[in-house]
Amino acid sequence: MTTPDSSNQPTRYLAMGDSYTIGESVPENERWPNQLADLLKTSSEREIEVTIIARTGWTTAELWQGIQAQKVEPPYDMVSLLIGVNNQYRGYDINEYREEFRFLLEKAIEYAGGNADHVFVLSIPDWGVTPYARGRDAEKIALEIDAFNAVNLEESQKADVSYVDITPNSREAVNNPTLIAGDGLHPSGTMYARWAELALPIAMKILE
Repeated sequence: MTTPDSSNQPTRYLAMGDSYTIGESVPENERWPNQLADLLKTSSEREIEVTIIARTGWTTAELWQGIQAQKVEPPYDMVSLLIGVNNQYRGYDINEYREEFRFLLEKAIEYAGGNADHVFVLSIPDWGVTPYARGRDAEKIALEIDAFNAVNLEESQKADVSYVDITPNSREAVNNPTLIAGDGLHPSGTMYARWAELALPIAMKILE
């Protein structure tokens, strides 16, 4: 008696976040979750089904509202979370961010069937290096981004989920305009490709 072949089933990947996950100002195929899916297809010959819950401008609280407004169908084989830049941009309290990020991370693990090993977090990029931020205090922005990232890293470690630090990569845009989209603020497809490559080893391990 043969068992059903599950290899024909697509791998289900849920990516949650804000403008950086929905890929503001780039085509759908250049969003980093979609580029990651393409890399996984190439390296593992798996079919990856990408679901994105993200919108430009969302804070942690707005992401949760957005999740509730959409049809989430767990369990997913892999879940990613990248959120917090708009909390920092609006000057929201960092302790409030900690509580809301922790809650979202718990939901991410829940959506991954309760398996923390199937969840990864990305750090917040530094928008202070972009043309949009000219005339603003780039050093202050960098320090605040670092503080928010210290929080999401600590909470990720507590929850035993993987962490991808994309912030140093995002800061390379200060000397490389090709890493910024036409709007002068958001990453280009080239930048997103780098993030996908940074996330690939973790994603491969998750899907082993």
